[in-house]
Amino acid sequence: MFDSPLSASAYEVLGVAPDASDDDLRRAFRLQLRRTHPDTGGDAAVFVRVQRAWELVSTPETRAAYDRGHGFAGESQWGGWREPVRTDTRPRARFHGEAGGWLRRQYVAQVREFAPDAADPYDPAFVRTVPVELRMLLANALAEEETSRILADLGMGFTVWHDVAAPDAGDKIDHVVLGPSGLYGVMSADLGTDVRFRSGEIAGPDAPVADLLTRIRLISRAARVRFSAAIFVFPDDDLAEAAVPLGSVRGLPVVVVRRSVLRTLLRTGIQGTRVIGGNELFDVRTRLQQTVRLA
Repeated sequence: MFDSPLSASAYEVLGVAPDASDDDLRRAFRLQLRRTHPDTGGDAAVFVRVQRAWELVSTPETRAAYDRGHGFAGESQWGGWREPVRTDTRPRARFHGEAGGWLRRQYVAQVREFAPDAADPYDPAFVRTVPVELRMLLANALAEEETSRILADLGMGFTVWHDVAAPDAGDKIDHVVLGPSGLYGVMSADLGTDVRFRSGEIAGPDAPVADLLTRIRLISRAARVRFSAAIFVFPDDDLAEAAVPLGSVRGLPVVVVRRSVLRTLLRTGIQGTRVIGGNELFDVRTRLQQTVRLA
């Protein structure tokens, strides 16, 4: 809710400056509670954000930790991704490509045009000053990286391709995931706000569901494989339900899920989809490996 380059900071939600005194911060919190309380006509979602913002900065200890992690103490939180150090020896999924790499390259290139003298394009204080289009690139790169951590833990029966270029489309699918439960086209996204839906689409200026289905069809045709479902992954705080089915398009189910349920969904599969096993799994993997081009 507050960790995205697109989301308002805890201070912005409370309506105070980052250097506000503790007393001013407390007064602002009480004022925002009254303004946003559902019993007085306020928005319940905003009311929850106000409470969460206060939790992050309500004590000297939590405020100092928040400031360090969100650029108010001169420290960066959005630098290049590094795979976390593992403490177990369980086999991991096979994966190809670099999650978020394509978007990070786009972000850095456009930042250099916007502010050639920027010392650190990932400095949160600087990120808050760039146009929203650039912040969206970084937010979605971070979302892809978070999803990739989950996908890596699926186990040795799964293969993952990150940043898969869609033939002749000039765009990509964030993750193509193959395992015993099926073959999935997965998009990781972060809108910086609550996810809403309209007529089988994710509400917004674009048509992400239709775009993903087009890319899946192109890859499916090129590799001569059948996808089991299309999946969109959002941060937990931004989706009201754990999973939201959006129906099927030409027999392909579309599901929007919270990040925390993705691993279980991919392991168990989506009801009504065809599982892939045995020799077919090997054949599909071979076809994809021969066809897939990374963006």
